[in-house]
Amino acid sequence: MSDVGMSDGEMTDPRQVEAVNTAFYQAVERGDLDTLGSIWVDAPYADSALCVHPGWLPLRGRDEILRSWALIMANSPYIQFFLTDLTVEVTGELAVVTCNENILTAVGHEADATGLAGGRAVTTNIFRRAPDGWRLWIHHASPVLGPEE
Repeated sequence: MSDVGMSDGEMTDPRQVEAVNTAFYQAVERGDLDTLGSIWVDAPYADSALCVHPGWLPLRGRDEILRSWALIMANSPYIQFFLTDLTVEVTGELAVVTCNENILTAVGHEADATGLAGGRAVTTNIFRRAPDGWRLWIHHASPVLGPEE
């Protein structure tokens, strides 16, 4: 996840932000909490990190957020994200990614999973530029409840 040694031009390249955004979703799919921890902001922004999972109240602070992801991953024997309508905007020290998460997940627990279920969320991920690369600062996913128009 390190962008050490990258030029300023490379650090404003939207493709770098998109790569970190992709790594975030891949880490969740693999249940890789270590990689997920390397993607979220650390000091001095750890306490101001924010995460809103679909249907949840806001979670503040890196530790609380990582605990929530550990809980989700421990209770999701299978999860896969198909991202659509992805946009990336880089402005100075911040980058904003918006996308639709099309989520495929197992129903039930690993031992008694009965099939797959799908869901959708509209998501905004805000990244901060750190000395070692782009880090996720805010993740806000809102469920899509109705049919697509």
